[in-house]
Amino acid sequence: MPLHIVQRGQNRGPCFNTTYRTGTLGDSRYKSSLIQAETYLLSCMRYIELNPLRAAMVDDPAHYRWTRYCANALENADTLLTPHPLYLGLGATGTTRHAIYRSLFRHHLEAEVIGDIRLAINQSQPLGNERFYARIERMRGQRRESKPRGRPRLEASTNDAPLPGQGKFGVVIERNASLAPVVHGSNLADLGCRIQPSRRVAIFRALAGLPVG
Repeated sequence: MPLHIVQRGQNRGPCFNTTYRTGTLGDSRYKSSLIQAETYLLSCMRYIELNPLRAAMVDDPAHYRWTRYCANALENADTLLTPHPLYLGLGATGTTRHAIYRSLFRHHLEAEVIGDIRLAINQSQPLGNERFYARIERMRGQRRESKPRGRPRLEASTNDAPLPGQGKFGVVIERNASLAPVVHGSNLADLGCRIQPSRRVAIFRALAGLPVG
């Protein structure tokens, strides 16, 4: 199915764009994420079937015809769909399964779960618990876990506090009798590497005897 979707977008996209617009057939390139059924399947089903509500397209998931909600929660059977064993385990009869599935939609999906699902989809990474990740890593030989973008936030350190005699830029600057600037404990090359870029210009201006600010 994923390969069919990709090929369909590649084949139909140019034809569609010739008549209507330019760009991909969907709103972005195709993405997929392997999920651990016992921990995230029902949450992913709720996420998909609640998307029309979050987008303010309908006021009830049953009013949107392009999801499985009517087949999962109501008596609208669809012969094209194959129920997952986890869904079948909700109840012994269809009536019981429908009632239990509808009860899952009485509350909004937790923001943390939505964030986990979106992060996994955007990075095309698996979604599950630590054992699930470890199993995939053993099979693939590489780390497979969604990570937030950007560098980890640095924790404040007591070692960053200015030492006695230091200026606001974190270095000791003073002038000798000839008015030449003196920097203790570092030369200019080392200073340029150690000081944050936002502070370098101000420090070099101070060293050159120019006004700072």
